[in-house]
Amino acid sequence: MAGWSKLGVMAGGGELPVVLAEHLAASGRPYFIARVEGMADPALDAHPGGTFGLGLMGARIEAVRAAGCDAITIIGQVSRPDLATLKLDEVAYQMMPAILAAMPQGDDALLRAVLSEHEKAGFHVVGVDEAMSELLAPAGVWGAVQPTAKQLNDVKKAARVAAAVGSFDIGQGVIVCDGLVLTVEAQEGTDAMLKRAAELPLTIRGSDTARRGVLVKRPKPIQERRIDLPTIGVRTIEGAARAGLAGIAVEANGALAVRRAEVIAAADRAGLFVYGFSPDETDAP
Repeated sequence: MAGWSKLGVMAGGGELPVVLAEHLAASGRPYFIARVEGMADPALDAHPGGTFGLGLMGARIEAVRAAGCDAITIIGQVSRPDLATLKLDEVAYQMMPAILAAMPQGDDALLRAVLSEHEKAGFHVVGVDEAMSELLAPAGVWGAVQPTAKQLNDVKKAARVAAAVGSFDIGQGVIVCDGLVLTVEAQEGTDAMLKRAAELPLTIRGSDTARRGVLVKRPKPIQERRIDLPTIGVRTIEGAARAGLAGIAVEANGALAVRRAEVIAAADRAGLFVYGFSPDETDAP
């Protein structure tokens, strides 16, 4: 973690901020958790920090600065708020023109605007993978289950579709089964997309006894890689298993795996492969 002395963690929902906090605590690195009220996991209450409403940007920045942080990382799930009812402080109010301009463009544009405001406040913004490199997805097969050539063809197609969809700042995930695109991730997120896939007819998807199809997650071509890299965890494996999928593939060094050992164990139990692909193998004609 060279380059800064204390890390401020702007923490939304999900398990990723908890995993990072546990890592920082275990490694003895100084840190401060700025929890988003109503979204951050209660497990973060055990770590040094404070809780702030989503619209209290100024209070959050000042607290992180007062704690002595010279760098921040922005992680975790944050739902798009109802701006009509969101309580804003002065700093957030001043940000609104940039936020409003970015919101219709997509999540990446919105997150870039938020990131930019933190840089203007004088913070060095780092990706969570820079704070915890173990989170980055490795290349190759992770567990005991090997993908077949046919399944790797589905990976290749899904990766290409994900890149095309991502170029419009829509989503990071795609499910393909036997060459047929079943679902594309948008605002609903990966878990909801997998649930949709599980509700499709068995004639076009796999089952517990005859697994078919793959979920692919990769960064958008336009992605600001310091924020919102595609992420998988045990819940992703469980959702893929319920949808009858044969496996999951993510872009190596372009995605995050939360508690990777547990992900691999869950995939092995379910009979799913997990694979880290390189853009060279999926994007070539």
